[in-house]
Amino acid sequence: MRVVIATRIYRPEPSAASFFLGSVSDALTAAGHEVEVLTAKPLPGQGEAARGERVKTFPVLRDANGYVRGYVQYMSFDIPLAFRLLFARRPAAVFVEPPPTTGAVVRVVCALRRIPYVYDAADIWSDAAGQATDSGLVVRVLRGLERFAMRGAAELVTISQGVVDRVRDLGVTTPVDVTGFGADTSVFGYRDVPTERLFIYAGTYTGLHGADILIDAFARFSETHPGYRLRFIGNGTEQDEMRARAASLGIGESVEFADPVPAAELSPQLSRAVASLATLKPGGGYEYAFTSKAYSSLAAGCPVIFSGPGPTAPFLTEAAKTVPVGHVAEYSADAIADALRQAADAPLSPSDRQRVAEWTAAHHSMRAVAERVAARITAVGSAGRRPGRARRSGAKGGTA
Repeated sequence: MRVVIATRIYRPEPSAASFFLGSVSDALTAAGHEVEVLTAKPLPGQGEAARGERVKTFPVLRDANGYVRGYVQYMSFDIPLAFRLLFARRPAAVFVEPPPTTGAVVRVVCALRRIPYVYDAADIWSDAAGQATDSGLVVRVLRGLERFAMRGAAELVTISQGVVDRVRDLGVTTPVDVTGFGADTSVFGYRDVPTERLFIYAGTYTGLHGADILIDAFARFSETHPGYRLRFIGNGTEQDEMRARAASLGIGESVEFADPVPAAELSPQLSRAVASLATLKPGGGYEYAFTSKAYSSLAAGCPVIFSGPGPTAPFLTEAAKTVPVGHVAEYSADAIADALRQAADAPLSPSDRQRVAEWTAAHHSMRAVAERVAARITAVGSAGRRPGRARRSGAKGGTA
């Protein structure tokens, strides 16, 4: 079977989406399918992407941080994608990664060519946009495009029941499969290395994440535990404000901001950290989201300190009954500072970190998730199923 993956971001570009899509491609090729990836040309020096799939890239506009992020940047990818997909050798199915503009383009082209597609609804982009802009018009347009993209799909795949519920709230009745999320355990794994006096936040940090509270929490922690460092690895819209806040609190030299790095470079840093940090801001309209960065940290044997609403806290609380996965704290500087102290005062032993890594590999590997997603894509391709036919024939509606 021939499958096309349409995505603006793909390996070797460092991101959770890149890891996930690469794993899906690996699962499809391992099953004997032909995979072609239509994606953006990576930045110089990022390495090669292909591991058996055929990767076709084309130049795109990027923002100041090197990301394909923003409406003009999305258009620079979506317009060429439309022509490439229109004239590509016919696939049995297409797998499309957001943004919704890309999903809308894929729906139009696939409708013209009568090709079924699967949409990756890992989260709701229009909800995130509602927190990032004051323009109601922008949010309404994006929400309309997102509904259009999801309604045209033969199936959606997503990471949690919370997203399914939100999809239904938006009036989308397309069948959904909760395939989950996980860590790339071929890269993230236990290393027997010394633990440093270091905490790491790895990933994007925006107003939705509320990671700025970590600056105040770390300042309070440092009053009783000097000599530790807090390192942010990734891009964030609030980085300048966070730098200024750290300087004003007298901890500027202890707080580091690093660019995104490939998984192979992030994993050893997590192995040396006392704990990783993850946050989600309450009241941001994103309470259903799971902070998937927790999986990679745990796969490296690094416990997680999480603060915020959503399914991450219950996940960690339940997992802690089996292995020492970290701490859950209220979303306040004092509560997070207390969690930092607990982690610093009782760091995990090497044997405990190895247990955490092995448990994560056994229960939450990206490979298993990717195989579930690949199975849904091939099922759609085998059935030749378009959305109208799927609903008339009583197609599977996932867990919704």
